[in-house]
Amino acid sequence: MSINTLTQSVEANGTTRIQSHTSKSSAVCDHRGVPKTQGEIEAAICRGMSKFEQEYMGRGPKDVRAHLIGDLLMVRLQDVLTAAERHLVSTVASEKGRELLKQTRSQLIEVARPALELLVEDITGVKVHSLHHDISTVTGEEMVVFSLLEAPDCRQSKKRQSHQQSDWDSSWSSGAVRRPT
Repeated sequence: MSINTLTQSVEANGTTRIQSHTSKSSAVCDHRGVPKTQGEIEAAICRGMSKFEQEYMGRGPKDVRAHLIGDLLMVRLQDVLTAAERHLVSTVASEKGRELLKQTRSQLIEVARPALELLVEDITGVKVHSLHHDISTVTGEEMVVFSLLEAPDCRQSKKRQSHQQSDWDSSWSSGAVRRPT
């Protein structure tokens, strides 16, 4: 599996240039070559999205949660508005301030889309099919949803394995599971 790294530079005419560099590695495996669990993938997405917010938006979120559900990755970032954005929303005519903020954030996400898609692809090992974004100007909560081409391969966590075994054991002993005759 290849790992892509993006570098961003600003050219003399003011345009932003994003370049991709590829290195060989296993994206959905840990340092021992063992596949990651769903929780490890979600934690890595949280770290990456938090870093993205800090670097691209100038401020990190108060809290980040990622949820991988099959081929859908939802990321919820809380309290992401900068002081300037909060001021804009509260002082300019409310509807116009909200509209300006949403337009600006949407444009920033569109410009950074290649970096976000690469972040997700590197962590999950699966290409991003589409990206959806919205932000609440009232709560400062931001949602980013990635639709993946397929569900990532991940191993089951030990905690989940033992929980399933425990469920099986209790079902067996209570008679809920029919014993072979």
